[in-house]
Amino acid sequence: MDRSSVIFGNRMKKRDVKAAQKKQRSFAKKYGDDREKVYHLAAVDNAVIGEALGVKNLVLSDEPLELDPAKSIVIGNIRMGFGHYRISMAIASAANSMGLTPYWFDLNSFEGTAATNMISAQNELYSLGSRLSQKSRLFNKLVWEPINSEGFRKLTYNCSDQAVSELMTGLYRDLPKNIPFAATHVWPAQAAVHAGLTNVVNVVPDNWPMALHLSEGSLHTVQTQSAYLGYKVLRGMDKKRILRPMKDADIRFTGHYIDHELVSNIEEDCARRLARQDRGEAKRYLLTIGGAGAQQDIFIAIIRWLIPRIRKNKAALFINLGDHLGVWETIKKKLPELEELSVEHIDDFSETKSFAERALDNEVSGIHAFCHKDIFAAVYSTNLLMRACDHLITKPSELAFYPVPKLMIKRVGGHEAWGAIRAAELGDGTFECETPREIIGMMRALQSDGSILRFMCENIIAAKERGTYNGAYEAVRAAMGDRHLPGQDNTDR
Repeated sequence: MDRSSVIFGNRMKKRDVKAAQKKQRSFAKKYGDDREKVYHLAAVDNAVIGEALGVKNLVLSDEPLELDPAKSIVIGNIRMGFGHYRISMAIASAANSMGLTPYWFDLNSFEGTAATNMISAQNELYSLGSRLSQKSRLFNKLVWEPINSEGFRKLTYNCSDQAVSELMTGLYRDLPKNIPFAATHVWPAQAAVHAGLTNVVNVVPDNWPMALHLSEGSLHTVQTQSAYLGYKVLRGMDKKRILRPMKDADIRFTGHYIDHELVSNIEEDCARRLARQDRGEAKRYLLTIGGAGAQQDIFIAIIRWLIPRIRKNKAALFINLGDHLGVWETIKKKLPELEELSVEHIDDFSETKSFAERALDNEVSGIHAFCHKDIFAAVYSTNLLMRACDHLITKPSELAFYPVPKLMIKRVGGHEAWGAIRAAELGDGTFECETPREIIGMMRALQSDGSILRFMCENIIAAKERGTYNGAYEAVRAAMGDRHLPGQDNTDR
């Protein structure tokens, strides 16, 4: 079905449709065309999050796969940075808690297919742009910010994406048409609809409406009220005309996509934070390094400011480097003191889990650096460490929506600005601190004024009571058609 010519009742110009078709032909020639190919899949246990979240990975196979739509949910995603994997883990965690088996369907993991060829190339370009945006203010101002805030916002962008995503449909052959399918990136959602799947939920990230995230034929879930209204009316997606809005059946406000393990322990974890503060223990900061590995100068400024306080046991620092060990080596060269102050936890996820568990109820000192080559361990380590930290230091990406007191540092891409606005309005995080000077000023306040941590914890608990963090559960229910599920009770939320 042609989904480029008319989008939510809005007819596209002929030249835009022709451009989309031209891009499809170009991508097919460069990366491949899987529309007529038949791939088979198999389910294997995920070695890292399989035990905790019940996740099974879908991999290529010679034999057809059989899934029970009543007991399964397929989570379509891509490896592009960490954010989309993080949302996928939240959906998987919620589904597992509700008695379903989550199947991990990463379109960037099937080597030799059109989908993986295409996504890998786009991922490299996006990572390069992210890094350049942190090194060049001119590039960031004239290229990167406009692309991320306005370029991806245009309806014409969705027009071409819809044409390109048709090339990926061969990987969907084994999936039952009525299988619950939750996509945490728009390409798996678009391809699922093109492949004829009927229960597709497009789990929309961020808080800034962009046509980039549209997948007509699926149900769009959004995390915030402002995103709901913005997507509903397709705000700003065509500067020259007022667009027809999305229908009620196309969009649903669900709340933040958060893992069951985090939601169910909110009160207990906030109580631990306040108790540590009352006892005068070292204030714990968790610093995350994103998938693009950008912002090194900001990280160095933060660590340099913390070092004297860490020496006096007034502060402790967890650093999740993701899978960017090279970033850590660079930081150590610029801060030689780290050799004596830091403990490295490298490629030992079992030890990382044990450390996070011990840290919940035991004192912690010094600097602890975590790094894992495995993408699942790299992403999920933040989830484990989050429960044991007092303040998360992060750019306003997907982590901006998590129920932990947060310090928002400079964004990477204009669309992320609205994540910080959301956190600041909820009161579970700071506003975006854009310069090292502003960041350090905020850290001084967090370090010396205990009322800020108390304020954020109180707001997190109040937000939980309002259902703010229930988005992952609601997305799963939507994919299942809102029918009764095993374990649907979830009274401990």
